Amino acid sequence: MHAVIKLIAILAGVAILALGVGGLAVGLTLSSSAKTVIGAPPADLAAEAVTFPSTSGVTIRGWFVAGEPGKGAVVLMHGVRGNRLTMVPRARFLRAAGFSALLFDFQAHGESAGSRITFGHLEGSDAAAAVAYVKQRLPGEKIGVIGVSLGGASALLAPTPLKVDALVLESVYPDIEAATANRVSATLGSSLGSLFSQPLAHVLTLVMAPVLGASPVDLRPIDRMSAVTAPLLMVIGAEDRHTTVAETQAMFARAHEPKSLWLVEGAGHVDMSEHIPDVYQVRVTAFLSNWLQRRD
Repeated sequence: MHAVIKLIAILAGVAILALGVGGLAVGLTLSSSAKTVIGAPPADLAAEAVTFPSTSGVTIRGWFVAGEPGKGAVVLMHGVRGNRLTMVPRARFLRAAGFSALLFDFQAHGESAGSRITFGHLEGSDAAAAVAYVKQRLPGEKIGVIGVSLGGASALLAPTPLKVDALVLESVYPDIEAATANRVSATLGSSLGSLFSQPLAHVLTLVMAPVLGASPVDLRPIDRMSAVTAPLLMVIGAEDRHTTVAETQAMFARAHEPKSLWLVEGAGHVDMSEHIPDVYQVRVTAFLSNWLQRRD
């Protein structure tokens, strides 16, 4: 019996070690940088290349699009492993509506420096730096933010609550462990995912913490919802398996009024501006116009 117990203990130790090593490998892969050459902005944007410093420790690169005075400005924050190019469709319709816009690459994305993606920990500082840049550039304008997935999480995880006048959050994860569990479950399938997603996610997030320089408790956008003072529009796909409707509803419940929740039927974890471009443009433009445009 003693030998059996000893064997079980050895096997358990090997399994834990394997999980740890595997989790570290996964963490290093998922957080590897997504830097790439962006090049010149599309000619129709009439955008200016800009740089500004971030307390994440890097210089952020982006494009600034000048709009009409009094129409407001919007900071566009892309998703994980994306860059400012994914926000160009939004910048186009915002420019057509008269808004100024800032598109930028988070640290470790696009042409911005940085060695590792941190799922909002360092990117929160970039979000704050982007808003500060627009405030300095357009001191008389009201400012809004559209944050998609990582972009929305970063807007919430800024060192201090962003002082903006309107906030659009799309497909934002509530906490890093839930985000990891959802992705593990989607990868393993419904039967295996229901058994292993939570324990695997817990191990992964613990192992990833030293890699990211942040613990799981530092990556909980849901805990920041009550600090949001700006009018809020939250958007989620009804079929999203990466961030569920229930998780989004829990985040939404913590936010203050005025707020609205937009459930997009038939949509998963997708870019809503591409999935339903016409409807998205009308609804988001109306929301931002209501809160950002001056009425002299």
